[in-house]
Amino acid sequence: MSAGFSTDSIHAGYEPDSLYGSINTPIYASTTFAQDDLAVTRNGYEYTRVGNPTITALEKTVAALEKADYCVAYSSGMAAVDTVLRILLKPGDHIVIGNDAYGGTYRLIQQIFTQWGIENTPVDITNTDEVAAAIQDNTKVVWVETPTNPLLSIADIQALAEVKGDSTLVVDNTFASPYLQQPLELGADVVLHSTTKYIGGHSDVVGGVVCANRPADTESKGVTGVTAASFDKLNDFEDQLRFFFGWIGAIPSPFDTYLTGRGLKTLGVRMDKHCDNAEAVAKHLQASDKVARVYYPGLEDHPGHDIAARQMSRFGGMVSVAFNTVEQAETFCRSTKLFCLAESLGGVESLLEHPATMTHVSVAGSALEVPPELVRISVGIEDEADLIADLEQALAKL
Repeated sequence: MSAGFSTDSIHAGYEPDSLYGSINTPIYASTTFAQDDLAVTRNGYEYTRVGNPTITALEKTVAALEKADYCVAYSSGMAAVDTVLRILLKPGDHIVIGNDAYGGTYRLIQQIFTQWGIENTPVDITNTDEVAAAIQDNTKVVWVETPTNPLLSIADIQALAEVKGDSTLVVDNTFASPYLQQPLELGADVVLHSTTKYIGGHSDVVGGVVCANRPADTESKGVTGVTAASFDKLNDFEDQLRFFFGWIGAIPSPFDTYLTGRGLKTLGVRMDKHCDNAEAVAKHLQASDKVARVYYPGLEDHPGHDIAARQMSRFGGMVSVAFNTVEQAETFCRSTKLFCLAESLGGVESLLEHPATMTHVSVAGSALEVPPELVRISVGIEDEADLIADLEQALAKL
């Protein structure tokens, strides 16, 4: 029987253990595991750097929610990003990336991967024809965020899957979360998240995941790292992900994955409240004569509204707003009381930030430069009336 999303977020990936019947996933705070004979492990676990039952439980739950065959967890979203890029790209290759992608991802590609002879082309990912035109013979990856960070542009995942050719379509699904969007179902090859954001949901743990499907008629590779002597002998993406997991050491701790899994149990109910509040915030800001533009896919005048309505179940908890001047944007950031001035997003508390001087300062002067009049808002799950009142008193100071 197929279960619903919230049922899977609570039950998929773990059953009460046979020894004590623990309802919650235990924190296996052990670096190593007893073996029953020489190289005879119990359920594949030998050393936490290559696998741990607490980590496995999170991976299974996220895989179920993303409708993926498997998931591999990492110590951060950027560790997941770096791993995927290093597996898929070699010197001489080319990557197509959205021109308003997360600054940290672009910084990694532009400052590190270019040193290894890997080229990149930033494009408007909302324009499928432009993406198709940017694909070259040596293009190995089309990298997409949707909604994007911070302009909340919407890419048509199905359309991009049709034009990507032999390249791998990677979708960063952080802003949507699995509750609102499952890119693999729409034709993506790889999905990743910063679980620090909505999946964890409480601003208390850093992490990342990568999800994908196995080739047809391919069985599970197990739950622990690959111990092959040579990476170049691994042709399977799942094996390669687990090789990096273990041998680069970009692993999450059992305690971190426990916290992430605990947050994941309430993802559905949290996302509905995030969406409710974000819709109210977007409409309130749009009605203000002190605001130049509101970026939110749920607004009918948003260029990607129809696509978002088709491929997302709701429109998300992120809102960006452009003011008429930089001074207004800065004053607004300094004037809110309930909305905390801080980087990151996706927690239960409402945050706002100034991308040009905070999260995206590293892309100043590049094709990904963010307008200095822009403020990004992560709308939390507080009472709507309190959020609107805080916005109103901040707008009154402009």
